[in-house]
Amino acid sequence: MKKLLFSLFTFLAFANGFTQIVNPVKWTSKVEKLSETEFNIVMEGKIEDEWHVYSQFTPADGPIPAEFKFKDAKGNYELIGKVKESPYKKQYNDVFEVDEYYFEKKVTFTQKVKITNPKLTSIKASIDYQVCKEVCINQDYTFTFSLPKIEVATTDTPVVTTDTAKVDTTQTAKEEPKKVVETTPSSKPKEEEKGLWTIFILALLGGFAATFTPCVYPMIPMTVSFFLKQSENKSKGRFNAIFYGACIVFICFAITLPFHVFEGISRDIFSEISTNVYVNIFFFLIFTIFAISFFGAFEITMPSSLSNKVDNASNKGGMIGIFFMALTLIIVSFSCIGPALGLVFGTSLNSDGGATILSIAMLGFGFGLALPFMFFALTPSLLGNMPKSGGWLNTVKVVFGFIELALAFKFLSNADIGLDLHWLEREVFVSIWIAVFGALSLYLFGKITLPHDSPLSHISVGRMLLGVTSLAFTLYLIPGLWGAPLKLISAFPPPQTYSESPQGFGGSKISENIDALPEGAEFTVHNLVSFKDYKTGVEYAKSVNKPILIDFTGEQCVNCRLMENNVWSDKRVLDILKNEVVLISLYGDDKEELPKKEQYITKDGKEITTIGKKWSEFQITRFNNNARPLYVLMDLNEKELNKPVAYTPDIQEYLTWLKDGISKFN
Repeated sequence: MKKLLFSLFTFLAFANGFTQIVNPVKWTSKVEKLSETEFNIVMEGKIEDEWHVYSQFTPADGPIPAEFKFKDAKGNYELIGKVKESPYKKQYNDVFEVDEYYFEKKVTFTQKVKITNPKLTSIKASIDYQVCKEVCINQDYTFTFSLPKIEVATTDTPVVTTDTAKVDTTQTAKEEPKKVVETTPSSKPKEEEKGLWTIFILALLGGFAATFTPCVYPMIPMTVSFFLKQSENKSKGRFNAIFYGACIVFICFAITLPFHVFEGISRDIFSEISTNVYVNIFFFLIFTIFAISFFGAFEITMPSSLSNKVDNASNKGGMIGIFFMALTLIIVSFSCIGPALGLVFGTSLNSDGGATILSIAMLGFGFGLALPFMFFALTPSLLGNMPKSGGWLNTVKVVFGFIELALAFKFLSNADIGLDLHWLEREVFVSIWIAVFGALSLYLFGKITLPHDSPLSHISVGRMLLGVTSLAFTLYLIPGLWGAPLKLISAFPPPQTYSESPQGFGGSKISENIDALPEGAEFTVHNLVSFKDYKTGVEYAKSVNKPILIDFTGEQCVNCRLMENNVWSDKRVLDILKNEVVLISLYGDDKEELPKKEQYITKDGKEITTIGKKWSEFQITRFNNNARPLYVLMDLNEKELNKPVAYTPDIQEYLTWLKDGISKFN
């Protein structure tokens, strides 16, 4: 399946990699008057189908977030709070190993301002953003917000009118967007329905697994038998048992309803939760406490007064009584299912998918928890085939504890990255997981015993197989200490860039021949020599009489990394890049400021202030293309040897292109 998706993605990326310069976002603006001195300035973008714009909150080490600049604010107006934005979607990018926050179809940004200069007639603001489809484009756009005549305020307290006055300053682009094409992120937005079903099924499996705990498992035959024996007939008993299961599902779902209210009050609440350092620390502590509880150090229970009241209510009989029986199960068994509930809650909230995602996850968890009760109500003859309760239930509980402990460090890692402390870098995180799952392996093999474990004369076949699986997983993690990608768990550890050795152990080899580097060059991927300045690279190419290969690339360019990892790594391609061409890598997303004397304004009014903007403008004006990566072979007169190519994942095709251009070099 992955190969099929990759092939499809490759075809689309290649097919679109050489399109003309595009402008997939149409911007309009308006001003909303709140009082005589306060206004909302609103930027609305209409995004073409299949394109998406990245949020200002998209995490570091991934795509480029939206950035806003407000001109001449000092002495004229004050910004009140930060720019607010419409709800965004979230998608994990397995190349950058970070989540991406993006908008589809449309996006709205709103900034509240307070005017301090009553003579002010307009406000200028600009946005730098990234918009992606099969390729990505870095763009900027400047807005001019016309203000109504401002009366001098007689009080500092603004009076907000109930009927918001709107001054429409809808405009077309006065300034053509900056078009720096970046290649396609490998994780395109998936179909929402498929994603929701995945969440539901995973949560359902979590709820089902929670039934194999000492608090819940023994209740299954007791509860089903109670309904079947106490009812007038078997049909009625089955109905009551199924209704009991439905009540469990409803209770789990109802827990999430307040979050829909919170989301209605603040649309950004889930994005704030998912990125909030202290919330992640809180979940780390909760998961750790739950894990220690599962190990048998103590029991986490709900207040006995609450469980007694609910249990008394269950004696009323009828549908109400059954509902309170279901509630009693959840309360009484909280010490076992509480950690599982916390896991579903924590991962759902941290996914930043909103209250809907949380509700679907809890709905799935409820179904999983209720499934055995409903199944055995329909097939009571199978009750006798259920494994007997015993010490194996505590083993399951302890296994859950180890998993809970490992996942706790994901939340701590989020907090560490948010604070940029570098205390829990990738190597440390992987080491902790190796220790946790190594200890789990020893436990399953009977080398470690915990307080509530039964004496073992031997281990069962199932426990032995689970131990082997845990040990294999532990061994799989070990190469991650030396920079292995660990694709099976790519969503959990920090990205490779957030580590002690971003290039893995041995990365220092890149600097072994540092003294042999030409002036102005540096070692890059695969120990290639590359120039980051165009003129310097061209001069060197003339001195060694070799053709020039321009690599229009970017630090945050996914397809650039795919080309480097999958195509440039081929021995035949790498040999050409090392020996037959002079490589010039021009980074279109380099944010380093140009010296003042090198900054300029283009004929169409674009400000070129950074190295990235300089190379992006060069690519657009010289080659009439804004795709990244873009590869150009040139002779020493700076003329193209053949037609430039964009993302070309087929090794043979790229190799043929290289050889064709080099063969034409005089």
